[in-house]
Amino acid sequence: MTRILFSLFLSLLTLPIFGQEFSKGNAAKHIKYLASDKLKGRAPGTKGDKQAQQYIIKQFKAAGLSPKGTDGFLQPFSYAEKSNPHDAHATGNTYSTANVIGYLDNGAENTIIIGAHFDHLGTDGRHSSLDANPLGKIHNGADDNASGTAGVIELGRYFVQNNRKEPYNFLFICFSGEEAGLMGSKYFTENPTITLSKTHFMLNMDMIGRLNEAKTLVVHGVGTSPVFVPLLKNNSGGFTLVMDSAGVGPSDHTSFYLKDIPVLFFFTGVHSDYHKPSDDFEKINLQGETEILAYIASICDSLCNYPKLAFTKTKTKESKTTSFKVSMGVMPDYSYQGEGMRIDGVTEGKPAEKAGLQKGDIIIKIGEIAVKDIYSYMDALNQFDKGKTTTVTIRRGNEILTQSVTF
Repeated sequence: MTRILFSLFLSLLTLPIFGQEFSKGNAAKHIKYLASDKLKGRAPGTKGDKQAQQYIIKQFKAAGLSPKGTDGFLQPFSYAEKSNPHDAHATGNTYSTANVIGYLDNGAENTIIIGAHFDHLGTDGRHSSLDANPLGKIHNGADDNASGTAGVIELGRYFVQNNRKEPYNFLFICFSGEEAGLMGSKYFTENPTITLSKTHFMLNMDMIGRLNEAKTLVVHGVGTSPVFVPLLKNNSGGFTLVMDSAGVGPSDHTSFYLKDIPVLFFFTGVHSDYHKPSDDFEKINLQGETEILAYIASICDSLCNYPKLAFTKTKTKESKTTSFKVSMGVMPDYSYQGEGMRIDGVTEGKPAEKAGLQKGDIIIKIGEIAVKDIYSYMDALNQFDKGKTTTVTIRRGNEILTQSVTF
């Protein structure tokens, strides 16, 4: 695949913060390597997986972090893939991989955990979302989640080199096996290398590389401790924050929330390249990434002034069932705050495309069921069976259109 070559001056463009710098050049270096064809999508158990592990270890060492795995910086683990008679590629194989863990010991009683997953889909294409013919194509995962991995590396460097001794230790962890079902974070929380009950909070980054012009930054988990909402409202960092209280979500912070640990999850939203071979380095907003890292550092610095956070359970917004009888074949825009469910991508050959739906359309009704948000959209899908024909009502610009759709 073609890659845009960045000239040397890029490394000189930096964003100052608290006497340190978050460098676009550093972020570019990390993401460009991790999302290169050389690593072939960083699927667990592959050569690219091990190359990614060694790169992260090298960066952790350079930052001055200490190893905190069970084998140096590594925490090896294995997981078995579930066999699926409807998926010829789901063979029930066992995959061996490892989390990568670095530590900043400030001699404190409690620890802040900062994490992101570094694995992606490789080349088998089983979880590719909107590509019509994904098999054999490298899914480089620049945004998902080389962007978050770069964030862990750079935040590790920042907290080691900021010439302050915070009243908390820091654990920096890059998880493997997230795409297979949060395998790495589940393993760590069941086999922690620190005392998990001594965690101040866990901060997770997944897909932070596509900040849009409106500077929309999605933050989940704000209801998991009473201090989060006031803090974020008083310090938005110039972002348009979309906050959700739930501690459970589709990324690794969930594993920590389930252990009664306050969590914050940052991401810039799903886009049309999500889980496609086109999620490549040249589409990353490097300036946006560095601004987000500066903001996250400021939030962590603020939370260092608080005593160990109290944990609160949250209600989880989720559909009544976890599997759907039918699918529209669209990618929701998770950052959309209006009424309805805005489409961020349409899969070729699926019901939505056949019905003439387009990116940017806002679904407001399926049949006679009103769609208020993504959750009511998912609930609506559960009312239909495969082969059923109904109508879908959408808002497209200033028009209201009703199309026929067959599942």
